[in-house]
Amino acid sequence: MQKRMLSGMQPTGILHLGNLEGALRNWVRLQEEYDSYFCIVDWHSLTTLAETPELIKKQTLDVAIDWLAAGLNPEKCTVFIQSHVPQHAELHLLLSMITPVPWLERVPTYKEKKENLNIESASYGLLGYPVLQAADIMIYKADVVPVGKDQLPHLELTREITRRFNHLYGEVFPECEALLTEAAVVPGTDGRKMSKSYDNAIYIQDSAEETAKKIKTMFTDPLKLRMGDPGRPEVCPVFALHEIYSPKDQVAWIDEHCRAGDLGCVQCKKMLTENLNEKLRPLRERRQMYADDPAQIEKILEEGAAKAREVAEETMREVRKAMMLP
Repeated sequence: MQKRMLSGMQPTGILHLGNLEGALRNWVRLQEEYDSYFCIVDWHSLTTLAETPELIKKQTLDVAIDWLAAGLNPEKCTVFIQSHVPQHAELHLLLSMITPVPWLERVPTYKEKKENLNIESASYGLLGYPVLQAADIMIYKADVVPVGKDQLPHLELTREITRRFNHLYGEVFPECEALLTEAAVVPGTDGRKMSKSYDNAIYIQDSAEETAKKIKTMFTDPLKLRMGDPGRPEVCPVFALHEIYSPKDQVAWIDEHCRAGDLGCVQCKKMLTENLNEKLRPLRERRQMYADDPAQIEKILEEGAAKAREVAEETMREVRKAMMLP
């Protein structure tokens, strides 16, 4: 019997190459190995976008299209929207009754989000989102959750809540394990980590022309000012993208000729543009196909939610019985 995996993503913006290489490529591979559930966690988005629900609705659809374009196959995995499975909210409520507040206050990202978003009075949703996250995982009795090292504290809190519930009410939930994933760090056009908030992202939905324009303006080695200057590929974000999207033999050639000073940045960027657009071409074609057929997207999400609700309700029956609730 396949182990079950769950992962999710907030619809807080259109997806970029960092999302593609940091999560989606891995998910596409893992859907072949696990009974996989992929959840668009729109309720989580309300912690920062509660005043713009129309934006969450639009971005939820965009995320679904990007996921399918990247290669998630509804015949191999379950793709659904969190709010379409109300059992998440019920389990969240019950888990919130047994989760000590100090556990939530020590989560590193709580203080970071509060400071970065300049929030003077944080909502309960922002403080308590790890409990909802725990409910998302526990309600499917997920065996594994794919995470990067920076997300381990979140997962450990889920494990603590699981242990507390099982101690109080009996063994209902398994302790999920971290499925540590290695992913390429994708630089943005300014050399920092690619992020929507930095306005330095190349988006999955960008056209070939938009991609070319963004690459043309990318930062390179600050010491390579003109043709003939020797370059340092190890500090150049353009070269970092070559390492992800260009053929290995071409990467080696670029490394050699950049260091020798006989490869200019303009030519280097043109090569990257060609390689990146070719790699993204089939993905973009699939994305356009789904974008042109919203009824198909709705059908996929409805069928995914129906399957998810069935599993979630089975879990909730066990939870209610364990907690002596009707």
